[in-house]
Amino acid sequence: MRLLHRPLRAGGAAVLGLATIALTGAFAASGAAQASTAAPAAVSPTLITLQNSLPATTDRQAGAFAASSMSVQVALAPRDGAGLNAELKAVYTNGSAQYDQFLGKGQFDARYAPTTATTNAVAAYLRGEGLTVSSTDSPFLLQASGSSAKITAAFHTDLRNYVDRKGDRYFSNSASVRLPASIASAVTGVVGLTNTVRLQSLAVRPAASSKAGSKSSSSASCETGYVTTAELFDLVTNNVGFPYGYGGAPGCGGLTPSQTNSMYGAPAASPRTEGAGVTAAVFELSAYQESDIDTWATHYYGKRYTAPLENVTVDGGPLAPVCPAGDTCPAEYNGYSSDIEVDADIEMTLAVAPDVSHLIVYNAPNDYTGQTELDEYTAIANQDAASTISSSWGSCENDVTAGYVQSENTVFEQMALQGQSMVSSSGDTGAFGCIRDDGTTVVNVGDPSSQPWVTSVGGTSFEGDNPGTNPNPGAPVKGTETVWNVDNLCSDQAAAADNDDEPALCLRRTPRAACCCTHSQGERPLGSCHQLRRSVVDAMRASAIVANPTDSYGSRWTWSTEPTRRPCCGTAIRSARQQIR
Repeated sequence: MRLLHRPLRAGGAAVLGLATIALTGAFAASGAAQASTAAPAAVSPTLITLQNSLPATTDRQAGAFAASSMSVQVALAPRDGAGLNAELKAVYTNGSAQYDQFLGKGQFDARYAPTTATTNAVAAYLRGEGLTVSSTDSPFLLQASGSSAKITAAFHTDLRNYVDRKGDRYFSNSASVRLPASIASAVTGVVGLTNTVRLQSLAVRPAASSKAGSKSSSSASCETGYVTTAELFDLVTNNVGFPYGYGGAPGCGGLTPSQTNSMYGAPAASPRTEGAGVTAAVFELSAYQESDIDTWATHYYGKRYTAPLENVTVDGGPLAPVCPAGDTCPAEYNGYSSDIEVDADIEMTLAVAPDVSHLIVYNAPNDYTGQTELDEYTAIANQDAASTISSSWGSCENDVTAGYVQSENTVFEQMALQGQSMVSSSGDTGAFGCIRDDGTTVVNVGDPSSQPWVTSVGGTSFEGDNPGTNPNPGAPVKGTETVWNVDNLCSDQAAAADNDDEPALCLRRTPRAACCCTHSQGERPLGSCHQLRRSVVDAMRASAIVANPTDSYGSRWTWSTEPTRRPCCGTAIRSARQQIR
């Protein structure tokens, strides 16, 4: 269920990918020659520019930004990056000696954390610039705090205020980050130089007068037709809801567990196929009330069923935020502000995997720089307790910096090597991921769903197919499901060991078929069909549909759709079902 976005800097170009280090090609100018008796002039260090460290924007500047105290997280590169990439490939390549041989808790840091010498060198430089330096729960992140003047001096940049087209204010660095050559290669980016990493809920709660579901769901009387283009436009641009009634839940409030399992073919052959023995998790940034989950569970599973919930708060959580200095954790985006999202994520996990041993609800404050989100991802990876992690929170790529993206990538690589499947909602706006924020149609998708080690989920609409109150409606009626990926732009890779010797199942054989193994950014391949199968195996065991299968107007998640129309997806599902039987 995709409900979460935040304001965008209009017109900025997306900046993604690994942050690389590039020489500036310029050295500090030396002073004029002095007399032989004069003391030698101080030599300025050679500064290296961190590539992609300047966020792109066309928004209007509104003066210098100044703060008496602020904090940033300095992202450090993994030790032996080539070895890390090689191990990731080996672990996910069928036939490799390391295939499916995952790392245990703590082993990732032992192998790939920066050396003590590297960390100390970076910390010493920052302290020398007058900043207070402290460690974090991740060896890949150092926290540095001080006044904005000291922060900008240490990173040889400048901080400015900006105003976007909606009138929202934010601050961002207006020059690239530069660091001394002696430490630059160890740093992949700096998180906290902008406050645009804002994950916010745009969940629309229809007014009682406009909700069709005010009638009983015992008949089709509360159902509504498929949303029109005009209604969608009004929702996206003006935040105006529309009458909504879908599925067999009370008041046509959505799909029931049995309908979800029937429509998506989630297996229910035994407790094992419904998550028995598995620990699942959801990534959240809002408090919720367990009584809501109890009410839902009792309604569908009876009074004897107890939802196996465990709550883990990070940085104080959304009810008692411990916000980084200079960051913002606004009350309107914390507390119970997006409990509807948390409830939906939990309920849809339990709908298809009611027998999970544990469902961990991780929760951090919703901040503006992304530091609390990184702390939460770090906690999930370091605890290494959950086999699958689902997130319905995301950011327009324009607003996340290269340093933030690289920091995420490192923790997602850790999850991948530990055998944890990270799944993220791709959103309902396709290539126009920023349109819900301010109507901007710049081509942009979401983060973290565009990350290479995250399975992006999303892509079709049911349109005229409404299951009504039928508890077992089966797959959607042929011709009613609309595929967004109409050009089927997937991998054209030839048969190879790292794709299970299956040549381009997602591309040339069935033109215009949906392809569930695509990367959300430009429809690049998410990975081999084997990698997809692994995610499906984990999902079937724990949380087969880890996000709400329908959004407020019927958007459908695709990975478990009919195999005949989706070859790669079908192959993954058939293989996964065989493995878990």
